Amino acid sequence: MSLDSSVSKAAKPHDVLAAGLRDEMRAVNELIRERMASEHAPRIPEVTAHLVEAGGKRLRPLLTLAAARLCGYDGPYHVHLAATVEFIHTATLLHDDVVDESQQRRGRPTANLLWDNKSSVLVGDYLFARAFQLMTDTGNMRVLRILSNAAATIAEGEVLQMTAAQDLATDESIYLKVVRGKTAALFSAATEVGGVIAGADDAHVKALFDYGDALGIAFQIADDLLDYQGDSGATGKNIGDDFRERKLTLPVIKAVAEADAEERAFWSRTIEKGQQDEGDLEHAMALLTKHGALDATRKDAFGWSCKARAALEILPQTDLRDTLIELSDYVVARLN
Repeated sequence: MSLDSSVSKAAKPHDVLAAGLRDEMRAVNELIRERMASEHAPRIPEVTAHLVEAGGKRLRPLLTLAAARLCGYDGPYHVHLAATVEFIHTATLLHDDVVDESQQRRGRPTANLLWDNKSSVLVGDYLFARAFQLMTDTGNMRVLRILSNAAATIAEGEVLQMTAAQDLATDESIYLKVVRGKTAALFSAATEVGGVIAGADDAHVKALFDYGDALGIAFQIADDLLDYQGDSGATGKNIGDDFRERKLTLPVIKAVAEADAEERAFWSRTIEKGQQDEGDLEHAMALLTKHGALDATRKDAFGWSCKARAALEILPQTDLRDTLIELSDYVVARLN
């Protein structure tokens, strides 16, 4: 199937997806509004609407719709699965903002700031429950297994990140487990269930899983790199926010692996102990540059982008497949 030919070739891949899947996304949004309602607890739709209506690219549900269409699905349940994926994502954002004590999300005050932590946690729990209700509507046990496993993996990844983020013993293998948990698990589940609901063969379903997994990892690595060398106007974050928040992301992990005793003491003071002084960010940047950590991180991001692209090669060559390939390029193109 082809996408909307009226969309400019210069448009961003996720905008092309959104335009080509406009009708399905409209149905997803209607289902989200319907299922986030609560007859007895008006606080639930208030909190949920604040986040759901705040915008965002809706990339994960778009991936589910795209995967289903790519595999020739013509039934109704890809809409339920796309809404499920968005509910899981929204629930994790509500919980994350409480854990991280965040005050801003997508340029707006967070729900925990406008209401309170209790509301954010409990409404997040409600959305998880709604997500499981939507899953069961499909009557497909394989779909239920994939998405419930993803929900567990996301929670596990968040707990692992909490213990590993400020521990200099955290290496790249642990970092990858965290990223697969907190980011890639939902990307890969989103694409995989699209293929499953369409009844695609196992090779195509695996290709869709591998694409989502690699795309999610590339996406997160790029985000981590942009924190140290991105355009704050474009990213919405200040340069060095991860350093100030003592997050041991991939660039720092690479620099720590090459650090001498004096440099390791610096990372221990600033990341593990949280004792940061004026000029520490500049020194951290100098160490990242000295050890080639930023260039190595960029290379890793592009490597995962290439894996995402390669995963789709066995799928039918259509405009939709080409757009998904372009999306894997786009998530790292912002690093150039």
